[in-house]
Amino acid sequence: MNDRYDVGYGGRHDDPYELVGYDEYGRPVYQQAAPQQQAPQQPYDPYAQQQGYGYDPYATGGQQPPSYDPYGTGQQAPVPPYDPYGTGAQQSGGPAPSYDPYGQSAASGQQPRVAEQTAYIPQQAGPAEQPRQTEAPARDNNRAEPQREYHTEQFSFVEEPDGDSEDVIDWLNFTENRTERREEAKRRARSRLIALTVVLALVAVGGVGYLWYAGKLPGLSSSDAKTGTATAAGAQKRDVIVVHLHNTAQGGTSTALLVDNTTTKQGTTVLLPNSLVLTDDDGNTTTLAKSVDDDGSSGTRDAIDTVLGTDIEGTWRLDTPYLQNLVDLVGNIEVDTDADVPDPKAKKGEAPLVSKGKAQTLSGKMAVAYATYRAPGEAQNAQLERFGQVMQGVMRKLSSDAQGATVTVQTLGQIIEPPLTDKDLGTFLAKLADLAKGGDYKTALLPVQADGTLNTEASAGVVKDVLGGTAKSPDKDAAVSVSVQNASGVRDNTEQARVVLLNGGFTFLEGGTASAAQSTSKVLYGDAADKENATEVAKTLGLPDSAVTKGTVSANADVAVVLGRDYKPSDS
Repeated sequence: MNDRYDVGYGGRHDDPYELVGYDEYGRPVYQQAAPQQQAPQQPYDPYAQQQGYGYDPYATGGQQPPSYDPYGTGQQAPVPPYDPYGTGAQQSGGPAPSYDPYGQSAASGQQPRVAEQTAYIPQQAGPAEQPRQTEAPARDNNRAEPQREYHTEQFSFVEEPDGDSEDVIDWLNFTENRTERREEAKRRARSRLIALTVVLALVAVGGVGYLWYAGKLPGLSSSDAKTGTATAAGAQKRDVIVVHLHNTAQGGTSTALLVDNTTTKQGTTVLLPNSLVLTDDDGNTTTLAKSVDDDGSSGTRDAIDTVLGTDIEGTWRLDTPYLQNLVDLVGNIEVDTDADVPDPKAKKGEAPLVSKGKAQTLSGKMAVAYATYRAPGEAQNAQLERFGQVMQGVMRKLSSDAQGATVTVQTLGQIIEPPLTDKDLGTFLAKLADLAKGGDYKTALLPVQADGTLNTEASAGVVKDVLGGTAKSPDKDAAVSVSVQNASGVRDNTEQARVVLLNGGFTFLEGGTASAAQSTSKVLYGDAADKENATEVAKTLGLPDSAVTKGTVSANADVAVVLGRDYKPSDS
């Protein structure tokens, strides 16, 4: 080991050194206190290969360095200041050998100084930029140093930055940001929860309000309607189209209203009896059946609006051949039939075309036969209800898509009467089909009295609740009402008599079919004031005056007619 900085080790104590600072490695730097002639310093040989200054750490015979007195107890002559950088600068007092901090020979001349030397001797100039040495400096231990006083400002210190400071700041920032993000996430979650609660409350209140407005709350249905619910029913939005089924084979028509209540999401087929009394464009009373034949679609539509207080948007004339095609296009329908329907073209004794039973599958031909069937002695309402069953079955099988339903209507090839168009009818039927598939579809018969007028109380459930209108039948005294009962044994005689009476300006009231046929016809009147009217009825029907007689007449009619076998429609 190199012990050149240790004092009192095999050296002299009469050569004091002076401490002048520390080098960049933290080692003390000394200089001799007084100038002294000294033999040229030999370079330091770490392996004791040379003779000169220094010592032989391995006892190979090298010269031991003289000891020095670190506390200045010996008296020696002053020496030149120590030059740690080997620049050769000296103070007055004589030349001094240059200090070789890395053991290089003093004879070699000026030595390069150590880079970034911060401690320096106050008496000398500051260090100059020189290449840094890689070998450890050697020290001259032969000089003693006197005691000197130094001040703090004579030294400079380099403040080394703390390499971990930025890491600490980054960690604090990360911790702070993460905490803020968590708090912000909690605030957002609370805000969303509050918003969701408010939305659910509004939906609940709105749902209850809608059910109340639609009259669907328990105990507040339209059937129990009073003043408040009746007003709500009248404010509901409805789309209405009238459909007339024309029996091209046997004659006659059947009429129904297709209603789409867009407020309550309810679809309804309202069946209108042919005996419903209407008022034509001239203000004369007529029946629904006669209006369809005489006044056409436009006149009949306006007359129905007047009587029921509705707003019909269009008329759909559906002849029986088109009904047959419609059922075939939708792929047959299922109906709970209430009667066996024979095939008009079948021979006697053959199986019926339509059998009575539940969920009977009907083709187009079978559907037409069932919709127009009226058994002997049945009222027209029985046949009308069968027509309503077929229409509801069609709605269940029709496409709920507006475009698909429109294509079906266009495929029929029928002419749609203005202002209704193919697209309008297809879109309307698609909405009803959607309601029918969801079970929100029903069929209702408009209750009509025997004289063809509407009873306000009896018709309120249909006129007010379903149609949202007000019943307003024409004055029954505006024309003579005639009730006709068929006892001739020929079913078509009733229709023939109806047409003749309506054309004569009378109001026709259907009196049904008698249980047994009669040979002669009768024209009855109850009051003497109606005898003249009865005579006019007999002339209109082509019956002799002898057929006019006083008898029992129903309260809703002025004159009653019983058609016997002697009635000949062709003669009238």
